[in-house]
Amino acid sequence: MTDSSFLPLVVIAGRPNVGKSTLFNRLVGRRQAIVSDMPGVTRDRKEGEALLRGRRVRLIDTAGLEEAAPDTLYGRMRASSESAVAQADLVLFCIDARAGVTPADKHFAAWLRKQNKPVLLLANKAEGSAATSEVLESYSLGLGAPLALSAEHGEGIAHLMGEIADRLPEGERVRVKSRSRSKPSDEDGETEEEDERPAGPLRLAIVGRPNAGKSTLLNCLLGEERMITGPEPGLTRDSISVALHDEVGPIQLVDTAGLRRKARIEKDLERMSVSASIEALKMAEVVVLTLDATLGVHEQDLQIARLIEREGRACVLALNKWDAVEDRAVTRQAIADRIETSLAQMRGIPVVTFSALTGAGVNKLLPAVRRAHEVWNSRVTTGELNRWFEAALERHQPPLVDGRRLKLRYMTQAKSRPPTFILFGTRAEMLPEAYKRYLVNGLRETFHLPGTPIRLQLRGTKNPYADSKS
Repeated sequence: MTDSSFLPLVVIAGRPNVGKSTLFNRLVGRRQAIVSDMPGVTRDRKEGEALLRGRRVRLIDTAGLEEAAPDTLYGRMRASSESAVAQADLVLFCIDARAGVTPADKHFAAWLRKQNKPVLLLANKAEGSAATSEVLESYSLGLGAPLALSAEHGEGIAHLMGEIADRLPEGERVRVKSRSRSKPSDEDGETEEEDERPAGPLRLAIVGRPNAGKSTLLNCLLGEERMITGPEPGLTRDSISVALHDEVGPIQLVDTAGLRRKARIEKDLERMSVSASIEALKMAEVVVLTLDATLGVHEQDLQIARLIEREGRACVLALNKWDAVEDRAVTRQAIADRIETSLAQMRGIPVVTFSALTGAGVNKLLPAVRRAHEVWNSRVTTGELNRWFEAALERHQPPLVDGRRLKLRYMTQAKSRPPTFILFGTRAEMLPEAYKRYLVNGLRETFHLPGTPIRLQLRGTKNPYADSKS
C-alpha cells in the first residue's frame, strides 16, 4: 500500500455549495464524502487517494471558504482549509458557473494569488450551454483559463484528470494491474478472506456519542489541529480518515460523527453522518469506543458496543475527560460493573483513561489498540484446542436435549479476525445457549482472549438410522 504522506497533494477549495465534495467523490471514484444541497456540509478536511492519468495523488476536500471571526465555528473551518492550501502541490479552486463570479469568489481568488501556489480554476455546474457566459466571466479572477465541467454529471472530468497530472511535480506513473478473484480455502472448504493478513496499516475507528471528545482525541494523537473542535456537539459530520505512525507501524485512523439514538436522528444530513460512521466501524479492525467519563456509561454507549461486537471488531474502551472526574475509584468501578453485566460477550474489554484536551494518559491508547489487535488475530492450534475441549467436557458434561445427551466430538479454529471456532458433534446444532456461553468463557479465559468477540459455530452430524423404519 502506498504511503500517502509521500504523494502529491491536491486540495479542492472554494466557497460553500459550489460542488467541492461532489468533485472529490468523482475523482476518488467512490462516494466517500457526504454530499447535500445544504451549504456548509463539509466541516473537516476529507482525504482520499485518486489515480489520475497514471499519477497517484492525495486529494483533500475542504470546508467552504467564508469570511468569519477566528473564534467562531466558520472561522475555525476557514483556518483548517487555509492550512490545507498551505501544504498543497496544486489547488483546484471551484466556482459555481450557474451563479457566476461572486464577490466571495473574487475575495478568495485574490487571497489564493498571494499564496504562491499552482491553481487550476474550475467552473463547476457548467452542464449544457446555459453557463457559457458565466464561464467566460471567470477569466476576471486572474487565475488563468477556467476549465468548465460538471462534477455531478461527469462532464469534463477526464480532461480535468489530465490537467491535474500535467501540472503536478514530475513523478512515477502507476500501471494499473487487475486483481485475482481467487481466495484460499481452509480444510472445511470455507474461504479465508478475512483471515488474510493485509500488509497495509492497522485500520482504527474512533466512535462514540456526540461531544465525547473523539475529534479532540484524534488531534492529540496527531499532534496538530487536524479536526474542527469546540463546545458545540455534533461538529464532525463525516468520517475523516488520516494516516498515523506509531513505533510499530502505520495506522489508518478514522474519526466519526457522534452516534445518537435512532429516535433522536431527525434530519437527512444526520442520517447520512450516522450511516458513514457505521460504515467506518464496519471497515475497521479495532474500534475505540470513546466515553465522557464524567457522564458514565449511557445506554447508547452499550448499543454502540453491541454493534461493535456484532460486526466482530476488536474494541478498546476509552474514558475521556478523566481529569474532570472527582472520585476516580468509584467511577471506574461503576463503569466496570456496568460493562461486566451488560457486555458479557466482550468480557475483559481493555479500558484506557485519559484527557484528550490536556494529553494526559493518551500515550496509553495506541499500545492498548495494538494489544487488542493481536488478540483479535489470535490462533489456537488444533491440538491445544481439543485438549482443552476434552477437559471442559469432563468438568461439565453436555446437557440432555429431548432426553438424549448431545455427543460433542471435537473443535477446530476456522479463522481469526475475530477468533472463530467450529464445534462438531451429533446434533451439535441443538446445543443450548447456556452451554455455548460456558465454552466461550472457557476459550476466553484459557487462551487469553479478553475483550474480543468470539464466534462459536455448530456443525451437527445426523444419525443415518434415526429416521429409518424397522
